[in-house]
Amino acid sequence: MHELLIKQMSYLVRLSAEEKEWIAQRFEVRSYRKNEYFLREGQVCREAGFIVEGLVRYVLTKDSGEELTVDFNKELEYTCNYASFLDKSPSYTAIQCIEPTTIIVISYDGLQELYKQVAEGEKFGRLICEFLYVQAIKKMRSLYTTEPETRYLQFLDAYADLAPRLPQYYISSYVGVKPPSLSRIRKRLAK
Repeated sequence: MHELLIKQMSYLVRLSAEEKEWIAQRFEVRSYRKNEYFLREGQVCREAGFIVEGLVRYVLTKDSGEELTVDFNKELEYTCNYASFLDKSPSYTAIQCIEPTTIIVISYDGLQELYKQVAEGEKFGRLICEFLYVQAIKKMRSLYTTEPETRYLQFLDAYADLAPRLPQYYISSYVGVKPPSLSRIRKRLAK
């Protein structure tokens, strides 16, 4: 399983054979059942993960108790509440496995060691952070400036392979509408 992580990392940075072995020894494989949490809201995120198999959603709970799905990660993507991970604050979101999910994890201290031990480790971390920053800005802009139908089309563009794997109420929550509104949007688009 570590070979998938190493392959993904190798798309961003060069890794020597020794560094690949070092990485394989530092990341731990974890398996989660459907609906199990990688991280609960209010916990400090102490690990970053790479999803080998499965699917997770980021869940934010409003004061009213309503759950909002704010993002998804799937196979070959990284998962973590980076704000909590970096400043060790309680996480404002939960990360829930929507399917049986296998995640390769590394602790905060382990990642700091990776930055020192792997020649391009800091570059790897910077590239991941830059990607996440751009995604967050795009998502925030979309929520403030686009109509729900456009957000749904953006969801389909970004997550076309996920749509069949997700309950419609997760998709409607992600788009920012109630399920009946998503049904109307889907009917209009089907015409």
